[in-house]
Amino acid sequence: MSEVKIKPLADRVLVLPMEAEEKTSSGIFIPDTAKEKPQRGTIVAAGPGTKDVTMEVKVGDVVLYGKYAGTEITVDGKDYL
Repeated sequence: MSEVKIKPLADRVLVLPMEAEEKTSSGIFIPDTAKEKPQRGTIVAAGPGTKDVTMEVKVGDVVLYGKYAGTEITVDGKDYL
């Protein structure tokens, strides 16, 4: 995993979304226009936590998140959440 130039503050994390599935479990290919937004990703950077909240996740952890969670950003040509 390459080094990211962003350091989240407090209890924030930077997530690299995993690629959407190309085909269903039955073998049907899904066109790009019908793919769902990914809801799973890998943490590439994590803040130190806060006085009241300790970070329970670390870089490299795979996490699940809501379909409309977070803010999408692009850094060095890669899309993050």
